[in-house]
Amino acid sequence: MRKLLKATAASVALLGLTGCATGFPAQVSRFQAMPAPAGETFAVIPMNEADAGGLEFSRYAEMVAAELREEGYVQAADPASATMLVELGYGVDDGRERIVGNYPGYHDPRFRLGLTFGRSYYHPWYGYRYARHPYFGRRLPYSWGWDDPFWAGPGVRSYTEYRSTVEVDIRRAADNQAIFEGTAKARSRTDEMGALVPSLIEAMFTDFPGRNGETVRITVKPEDARR
Repeated sequence: MRKLLKATAASVALLGLTGCATGFPAQVSRFQAMPAPAGETFAVIPMNEADAGGLEFSRYAEMVAAELREEGYVQAADPASATMLVELGYGVDDGRERIVGNYPGYHDPRFRLGLTFGRSYYHPWYGYRYARHPYFGRRLPYSWGWDDPFWAGPGVRSYTEYRSTVEVDIRRAADNQAIFEGTAKARSRTDEMGALVPSLIEAMFTDFPGRNGETVRITVKPEDARR
């Protein structure tokens, strides 16, 4: 099994909404009935026909192939001779503007310490929210990482948030039966596919194939975290 926290060559530009160099957070969902490696062969093919033959797809396909080879599966010479077909898809949206910082009520002690936990309150920008106290086994309305809108610190500022996705579906070639369906998603302040996709692939194959039906949050460490 692979270590839960892996190093990657992605740059610090991949930082999530935490705004610090602790790694790239991703949300990974996997459904799987993968066979243990026993001579199975695979070929990586595009999920979208428009990606076929492209240099960009070839780069990401080789990353997926390298992960599967490391797991013990054998890469076939071509899709026609493979016992497993691995479909790869990826994308990033057009982004949306976010405003962060000193929201009305943010410095209210009841808001920050969760003293109103267990009941709803009205936030002037977000409407009714449910407050939870972190020291009683519950959470505040926002948490660091995937859902954190307060990474910017004091002051009010705006930024563009992008949502990126990598999908990997694996089917048996003999009967077209699905044996793995995985999705890795992330939020970031960059839409650079060349930086986002490698980290999402790293997250997808961390602790591969994972537990069937489980959604986990995985942090891919930046390269400099190993030094």
